Amino acid sequence: MKRRDFMGLSGLAAGALFLPSLPGFGHALVDPARLLEPGADVAQKKRLADVALNAAKSAGAGYADVRIGRYLNQYVFTREKQVQNIVSTESYGVGIRVLVAGCWGFASTSLVTPDSIAATAQLAVAIAKANHLVQKEPVQLAAQAGYGEVSWKTPIQQNAFEVPIKQKVDLLLEANARALDAGANYIGTSLFQVNEQKYFASTDGSYIDQDVHRIWPTFSVTAIDKTTGKFRSREALSSPMGLGYEYLTPSAAEQVAGPAGTELVGYKQRYDILADAALAGKQAKQKLTTKSVTPGKYDLVLDPSHLGLTIHESVGHPLELDRVLGYEANYAGTSFATLAWKAKGLPYGSKQVNIVADKLQPGSVGAVGYDDEGVKTGRWDLIKEGKLVNYEKIRDQAHIVGQKASDGCCYADSWSSVQFQRMPNVSLQPGAAKLSVDDMIKGVDKGIYIAGAGSFSIDQQRFNFQFGGQMFYAIEKGQITGPLEDVAYQSNTQEFWGACHSVCDQSDYRLFGTFFDGKGQPAQISAVSHGSATTRFNGVNVINTARKIG
Repeated sequence: MKRRDFMGLSGLAAGALFLPSLPGFGHALVDPARLLEPGADVAQKKRLADVALNAAKSAGAGYADVRIGRYLNQYVFTREKQVQNIVSTESYGVGIRVLVAGCWGFASTSLVTPDSIAATAQLAVAIAKANHLVQKEPVQLAAQAGYGEVSWKTPIQQNAFEVPIKQKVDLLLEANARALDAGANYIGTSLFQVNEQKYFASTDGSYIDQDVHRIWPTFSVTAIDKTTGKFRSREALSSPMGLGYEYLTPSAAEQVAGPAGTELVGYKQRYDILADAALAGKQAKQKLTTKSVTPGKYDLVLDPSHLGLTIHESVGHPLELDRVLGYEANYAGTSFATLAWKAKGLPYGSKQVNIVADKLQPGSVGAVGYDDEGVKTGRWDLIKEGKLVNYEKIRDQAHIVGQKASDGCCYADSWSSVQFQRMPNVSLQPGAAKLSVDDMIKGVDKGIYIAGAGSFSIDQQRFNFQFGGQMFYAIEKGQITGPLEDVAYQSNTQEFWGACHSVCDQSDYRLFGTFFDGKGQPAQISAVSHGSATTRFNGVNVINTARKIG
């Protein structure tokens, strides 16, 4: 998946046309009932893992790890009054990684038998020995104590695969009806459900069994002026979540009212797709006659449903250590935040900017107990009071920055893919002082409130950028005065985060996320969340995206 496609899948009016980009595409199509059948038990997986580890050591590996993975996916697509597609997939296999004389080797197999696994381990060792002919520097793997036999599971209340497909379809079709009744001409709704059953074992002495669940309901509505041919759209304000089907059980206690004058609602651990679809239909129609923005400098008040994408691109990616070191230069660029840049002590943002990585954040799609090289996950500071203090790294990178341990940022999107450094959940911390969105807006003389993620562009060093959104509202003398259209803001990472004036408190904190963060060659995707409360940035350059130049 290309970086530019990051948000493309949130607008699924063409539902099934996006299937080649989805997790599990190319996996075996199965009956939905298959998704509820139990996989191999832990004892059986341990026996198979030991076959791999013993075969690798006997062939000459100094270190080896094995991942036995069962990946389950279900996607439901509807449009207006019909079902477009329902897809259920399963993939099961084994990936084995070895270290021989300082060189990595990797091989995988879908034939999960002792003989096949032993042969695959031997192949991985042979590949590592071949790599030794061209590798210039040996891999230095940070020490990692084994955990023995442990397990971790996403704390869901209801497995989405247990919910009858008819119930899911009925919900999506009702959302479509609500949007059409409110003024939309077209709507496409989608429900993504993912279950990763992963077993990891290594020669360090870890045997880790994990059961990871994710869900994402989303839609795109479009309204058309049939006289002029003009059209406008509005995407769902949902977020992918590390939750079960309970995410689609609305609860007023889990909602955050948008600022006065917007009708918007922010969602936490529960999402009301029916209410959001109805409002989206109304707002898409209103956009047809909404006035266009006047370019200039504005104070921006950014909702978490919008700010998450900016965090992803201008903080999450540039602090991936492999980008910093230049290893990812051929796929969506490197990073301005090099080790030399960090050593200068230059500010990444204002003192209000405190950004953390957290692989255990409740409800996040990136939450796991252990990463894909057996490291127990946790939380650490990336930016503290505006200063860059750390990066995101894995076991063979830690020594480069003088650290002795991995951050637990290793991930592979399949048993057949080699694990490598991926972005953890990266989130802006809420302000310590009590501050509501309405109170924040009262202090803005000339500004724009932005909700929802839209188009974006960022350069190869993750520095200069432009971001759009879904809904825009003018702020004049401390009040929202009405909607705007054709808004995008331009800045660079240092300038933008340096303009951070204030952050609302914990009561407004929400998650944004994606299932489809692309990286690597061959490309892999991963799921990641970004939390924040509504945040104000002063004096940001806003352009009009509808105006022609010249």
